[in-house]
Amino acid sequence: MIVKATFGAGCFWGVEASFRKVLGVVDVAVGYMGGTLKNPTYEDVCTDATGHAEVVEVLYNPEKVSYEELLKTFWSIHDPTEVNMQGLDVGTQYRSVIFYHTEEQKREAEKSKTELDASGKLKKPVATAIEPALTFWRAEEYHQRYSEKHPGICK
Repeated sequence: MIVKATFGAGCFWGVEASFRKVLGVVDVAVGYMGGTLKNPTYEDVCTDATGHAEVVEVLYNPEKVSYEELLKTFWSIHDPTEVNMQGLDVGTQYRSVIFYHTEEQKREAEKSKTELDASGKLKKPVATAIEPALTFWRAEEYHQRYSEKHPGICK
């Protein structure tokens, strides 16, 4: 059985590359979620007017990797205390967000967020949104596996 998870953690190029390294992840695609425009393009999303976040859709085998482990990866690859930005990337499309596909994912995401907040590891509160998954709009093909096509760009 293959299960779906969707995360937004800034520019999707580096996020995709990080999740591809996780044992048990079957595939990762980059795209857009959470906005109002149907079938948005990268140019649309970059206007910061559509409400979409740059996201990765992760397909994984839960017998090899748990959703909890995917959440650990998510928290470790970006700054979840930032609002609508990651590093030099600024705008709502770069927000930190977990889109849940099931009530169990929602519970696990909320528990994980609460635990991270309470851990004292961060200097500010976790700003990550946890929202129901909407339509995943796959990004243009030139964005897929971008860091593999352009080594050294995404770190």
